[in-house]
Amino acid sequence: MGANHREFYARHVAEMQRRWEASLEAEGFSAVAVHSGSPMYAFQDDYEYAFRPNPHFLAWLPLTHHADSLLLLLPGERPRLFYFQPDDYWYLPPSDPESWWADHFDIEIVRDATAWRARLEAVLKSRDLSPAGIAMIGDSPALEGSVREECLNPAGLVTRLQLWRTRKTPYEVACMDAAARLAARAHVEAEKAFREGASELDIHLRYMAACRQIDTELPYNNIVALNTHGAVLHYQARDLEPPETIRSFLIDAGCVVNAYASDITRTYAREPGEFADLVAAMDAVELELVARVRAGVDYRELFLESHLEIAKVLADAGVIRVGAYEAVECGLSSVFYPHGLGHFLGLQVHDVAGLIGNDGQPIPRPEGHPALRLTRVLEEGNVLTVEPGLYFIDTLLDKWRANEDASMVNWDRVEALKPYGGIRIEDNVVVRADGCDNLTRRAFEEL
Repeated sequence: MGANHREFYARHVAEMQRRWEASLEAEGFSAVAVHSGSPMYAFQDDYEYAFRPNPHFLAWLPLTHHADSLLLLLPGERPRLFYFQPDDYWYLPPSDPESWWADHFDIEIVRDATAWRARLEAVLKSRDLSPAGIAMIGDSPALEGSVREECLNPAGLVTRLQLWRTRKTPYEVACMDAAARLAARAHVEAEKAFREGASELDIHLRYMAACRQIDTELPYNNIVALNTHGAVLHYQARDLEPPETIRSFLIDAGCVVNAYASDITRTYAREPGEFADLVAAMDAVELELVARVRAGVDYRELFLESHLEIAKVLADAGVIRVGAYEAVECGLSSVFYPHGLGHFLGLQVHDVAGLIGNDGQPIPRPEGHPALRLTRVLEEGNVLTVEPGLYFIDTLLDKWRANEDASMVNWDRVEALKPYGGIRIEDNVVVRADGCDNLTRRAFEEL
């Protein structure tokens, strides 16, 4: 890998056109318009929230900061882009289109945020197309009244497009490979900051400096957790000062290249000992699970296997007093591992269509596991995360102690390990016919 994503872009646009035209025909639409989105402002204020474009727009175009633009796809024609580039001196307007992507579109520059409306109407009228046959995809208030209600985000069309997005093109994989490399570099710098005794905030700042992306550009809110904060699954705060005693560090952080995300988690112990041994054991579990990923694997089965593997780690460490199979059967493993094994990854961190089959029908989660985000049989070209975890979470432990068989748990071991919070190891992998391509491990190895 490591190929420049631009080398694959022309093929990507051609494949996108093939997929979308087939979807339009299947759903009975003659064209589709995709709006990039509009900025949102705080209530009774002129503060603008960070803008993220419509992912269906980003699936075509690497325009990650471009509001109020519109892509029009007419089957058999080059895609047409109404590119909003205001003549503005309050804010820096979007730059001129770059040839590497712009050469594949017919582009019209528009100077007003709603100018696409008149241009769209003119194009459709010139082709004698009825507005009733035009689908519109987006969520901006600017779309109100632009098409009939049933043509705005039509469920059948959107589902088809989301299912296509689960099979990444070489361009998309190359973008995600580049995002993994950026994140790996920043992860290494974050670990150095942890070893130096930095606070959560300072570790986060080091991460951003290393990858050259700021908070609003990152794919999600970085989880930068020292000690017990590692037991908060989506820990969102960042302490300004380091704790008096630093024991452990969990970082869940990614990067973005052309809107495509990486999503990587690593856990570290400050010193050798029992927690460091647990981290090593969990790393081995994660690698074993990754080795089982290939086309045709039911991800639900892999998830249930991950519970068994983690229960073995708990039993070997003396944290639980029952065998692995019994721990899974009675639900004890979920006390220490309460989330899913992973999810699709792409333009959205928790990417679309993870819980439906190719027929659009829901695929149920295994009983007793409501947090699993991916239930599909894996296909070649899927990109997903594998992220087993093991945590010492007070609220879950207290519920088990009060309501279940408390003798199954070695509470002295739990108390000794609780100050370390928890462990999660997460890699991003591309599904192949005979295995998978681990973007994350390669990115770290090549540093």
